[in-house]
Amino acid sequence: MPVITSIADLKRLHKRRTPKMFYDYAESGSYTEQTFRENTEDFAQIRLNQRIARDMTGRSTKSTMLGQDVAMPVALAPVGMTGMQRADGEIKAARAAEKFGVPYTLSTMSICSIEDVAENVSQPFWFQIYTLTDDDYNKRVLDRARAAGCSALVITVDLQLLGQRHKDLKNGLTAPPKFTPAVLADLATKWRWGIEMLQTRRRFFGNIVGHVESAADPASLASWTAEKFDQSLNWDRIKQLMDMWGGKVILKGILSEEDAEMAAATGADAIVVSNHGGRQLDGALSSIRMLPKIVNAVGDKTEVWLDSGIRSGQDVLKALALGAKGVMIGRAYVYGLGAMGEPGVTKALEVIQKELDTSMALCGKRRIEDLGRDDLLIPNGFFDTYS
Repeated sequence: MPVITSIADLKRLHKRRTPKMFYDYAESGSYTEQTFRENTEDFAQIRLNQRIARDMTGRSTKSTMLGQDVAMPVALAPVGMTGMQRADGEIKAARAAEKFGVPYTLSTMSICSIEDVAENVSQPFWFQIYTLTDDDYNKRVLDRARAAGCSALVITVDLQLLGQRHKDLKNGLTAPPKFTPAVLADLATKWRWGIEMLQTRRRFFGNIVGHVESAADPASLASWTAEKFDQSLNWDRIKQLMDMWGGKVILKGILSEEDAEMAAATGADAIVVSNHGGRQLDGALSSIRMLPKIVNAVGDKTEVWLDSGIRSGQDVLKALALGAKGVMIGRAYVYGLGAMGEPGVTKALEVIQKELDTSMALCGKRRIEDLGRDDLLIPNGFFDTYS
């Protein structure tokens, strides 16, 4: 294993070892990618407040998310097509998360199916669903998630239609890839990826292909998906989906105080401050800029988490110090998966936990619940630059 000291190290290996279209799928935002860039750039503007002569012994990054004990308050976010970053990618990520002691969320648009993942882990995981109009499919996939023992449902509420990602269109993104001359030339340099992919039977969208009559192959899947996103979505419809599930629910994709208040009022167990990693509304503010206002808006009515822009344990610390009860990571673990498979996901989690632990100690704090605004140095007007 190469020496890995940061998430950036994993990102470099990911780019070298994964086909271009799938690396670009992960490492891209919509349109000009302004929001995609600012998710990380805004984290970098916030500094940490070093303290000395504090007892640093007995530290712990342990916490809870939705009442579940976690090794650190970090969950693996739902990421589509993870099984194209590495063969059986969802299974590998779920196993790494389980062994490490953090939650894993399976995307509806995964390559490995709900059942595939459930057969390869021993603890419950979370399942993510989009706000689709097809209630026959919704009910059946939620039944499958319940049968698999999924302990919470993540409803993605910021994808009523797809924001355009230029790289995906230019690369001709499909799963599995179409073997054009450009793709074949790229795959010739990614032999490890190709060998592993030849050894698995999981190359299609396992939660959809074979479960929807009109989406029997990759070509028909694209049109089915585009047609089924619910562009008429409202809060009554979100509540219907919550009731359809009947268990713990996380609403992901909240970026305004008003929407946060409405989400809490529906009875969501947690909400995720997120702009979909900069992949939807380009020009929206970064998640970290919106976090304190949303925390203040909902108080203790529901747990508030943050997603989008987390690339280090220091980023996790900053989010927690600003009031988040936890965070979700997507790209940070996908880099590890594409770089080294399951050990790479484990390494990403280890890097983040070590950075979180060390930075907490140097801020003079020993427990997650002790973190607060006094641990941060924030530029004047940072949260009030825009109105």
